[in-house]
Amino acid sequence: MTDVYYDPYDVEIDADPYPVYRRLREEAPLYYNDRYDFYAVSRYDDVEAGLGDPATFISGRGAILELIKANIDFPPGVIIFEDPPLHTAHRRLLSGIFTPRKVLALEPKIRDFCARSLDRVAGTGRFDFVADLGAQMPMRVIGMLLGIPEADQEAIRDQVDDTLRTEEGRPMELDLDFLAGEAFGAYIDWRADHPSDDIMTDLLNAEFEDETGTRRRLTREEILTYVTVVAGAGNETTNRLIGWAGKVLADHPGQRRALVADPALIPNAIEELLRFEPPAQHMARYVTRDVELHGRTVPEGSVMMFLVASANRDERRHPDGDAFDIHRAVGPQLTFGRGTHFCLGAALARLEGKIAIEEILKRYPDWEIDASAAKLAPTSTVRGFASLPTTVPT
Repeated sequence: MTDVYYDPYDVEIDADPYPVYRRLREEAPLYYNDRYDFYAVSRYDDVEAGLGDPATFISGRGAILELIKANIDFPPGVIIFEDPPLHTAHRRLLSGIFTPRKVLALEPKIRDFCARSLDRVAGTGRFDFVADLGAQMPMRVIGMLLGIPEADQEAIRDQVDDTLRTEEGRPMELDLDFLAGEAFGAYIDWRADHPSDDIMTDLLNAEFEDETGTRRRLTREEILTYVTVVAGAGNETTNRLIGWAGKVLADHPGQRRALVADPALIPNAIEELLRFEPPAQHMARYVTRDVELHGRTVPEGSVMMFLVASANRDERRHPDGDAFDIHRAVGPQLTFGRGTHFCLGAALARLEGKIAIEEILKRYPDWEIDASAAKLAPTSTVRGFASLPTTVPT
């Protein structure tokens, strides 16, 4: 028996969950929380295998503990909460629109926006990785992709973000009205008459074969749902990635200096950062059949939580996993999921992270975090900073 306790809503655990994850891996590789009625696996091999088995561990009931427990029917188009064959049809459609060409074409615009954001605080001696960049840059990038006017992007981001916030120590209150997507309705209607080179126009014009084999276009409701999901997923996680870049590189000044000396190391540093501090700590699934794990049975109808952040530090896969090392040969990691639900925005998140670190290090090879003013954001779905004020050279 072990007395290890894991609770995704516990503020003290969330402040530094890694000691608990280590104990789970060693003492309770299959963990059960009776207060919230979920199972959890924490070792790399178990998380990788589970995420790669979408027939046993399904996403169609939601990928967040609160959503699965609520037993909600999601509207078509919430691709992250879908199973094959519906998910297959929708993912194929989005993959054809969310192309590498479209992502790479954004690089000059992303770099320009990043530079302007940093130039605005030049000479002040202060810089907040989240308020000045992390909360701004992903919103602008998604706005560029979708075709939302820059003047409206902040209000849209705040509306989406509000649905993910929780009170400290409590589960997320469910408000699925945002999935109806009416925040984007006016833009969709405008784009129908004023096409452009953006994802909204692509979605309006796309023809695809749906799960019934019918070739058709998306309905207005499906487009609204798609756009809402893309906006939400793109904002929250990349925001946290930029915050963690500030914190982790401040904690490892020698490695930060190495990146200044050789910017070619930055892409691998992003991979290590994603492994070391993944914004999404866990992914939940509904269990469709009895499963034997570590000598116990997980019953059909259970919720399984895959602790991605723990798996990424499992020394069975990543030796000395609790150490940050920009020279590490990172190899496979689970930050963006695995298999059918591998994150479609992974390339975009990596590109944004790379540009952000490049532009910051050009201006500020050195910085110190104001630890007394740094605040973690209260959400049960991602872990990262709501603010990360920093002192920089003037």
